Amino acid sequence: MRKTYRVKKEADFQKVFHKGISTANRQFVIYVLEKKEQAHFRVGLSVGKKVGNAVTRNAVKRKIRQSITELKPNLKQDKDFIVIARIPAAKMTTKEVKKSLTHVLKLAKMLN
Repeated sequence: MRKTYRVKKEADFQKVFHKGISTANRQFVIYVLEKKEQAHFRVGLSVGKKVGNAVTRNAVKRKIRQSITELKPNLKQDKDFIVIARIPAAKMTTKEVKKSLTHVLKLAKMLN
């Protein structure tokens, strides 16, 4: 995923975290903040140390990025959102991550 699609700055990340609307399921928490002025969505990822060691956390991030890349055409473009992984996400396959992420994104009304 290109850098223009990422919430990179800490201030932007915190703004979405504090002002955004949250939605969750057992594996993920999504915070969504509407940004009418931008051309496309931006996403931030957070996988805490409780999820596992560095190898596990990086694998979870890869699976989330892959799922978001596949869902990219269906995502609403005028929003910033953050995906926070919960502990059960560590044991999921890529297919399960995509299914769970699709579920929580539908709940957050992020999918067209």
